[in-house]
Amino acid sequence: MSRKAMVRPGGRSARVQEAVHTAVRELQAELGRPELTIPMVAARAGVTPSTIYRRWGDLQELLSDVAVEHLRPDTPPQDHGDLLEDLRGWAGQFLEEMASPAGRAYIRDALLGDPDGDNAGLCSAYAADQIAVVLGRAAARGEDAPDVETVLDRVVAPMMYRILFRPTGLTDAYAHRLAGEAVRGFGEREPR
Repeated sequence: MSRKAMVRPGGRSARVQEAVHTAVRELQAELGRPELTIPMVAARAGVTPSTIYRRWGDLQELLSDVAVEHLRPDTPPQDHGDLLEDLRGWAGQFLEEMASPAGRAYIRDALLGDPDGDNAGLCSAYAADQIAVVLGRAAARGEDAPDVETVLDRVVAPMMYRILFRPTGLTDAYAHRLAGEAVRGFGEREPR
């Protein structure tokens, strides 16, 4: 496991993390990612460079930590009252966010700064948790639904492959088609 915290810390540690993350986001917006340095981030955050080196190790690990935190969903998926519509809505939003230039940069930073793969696991867990909410709602309504792994394999995996390696044709229609294919055979109607 890397030096960085995998859970949100409390107290002073939380204040330092928030100040450093904010400094990274602000400096990236102002100067661009290539211009960032740890001393620059430290000065903006009001901490010493050694604090950043001790906690994150290097700039890439820091950028990775900021990316993973940014990729963490803030809210549960929207409830449309129907499995297919819920999954379509979630898939469309996921694709829009991840396929954007900022989303791709966050994906790249999350993966590059973590050779052990912990960040990939966290990002995967974020998607799985969101899908579990959608599927849990469907089950509560009495709808037949696939399991989380099926949705990850049929919706998230192809989208991530396309985002990373074939970024053309990434539209709502593509996300909606994948969602329809994921629920087909589980009691859902055919996609419109």
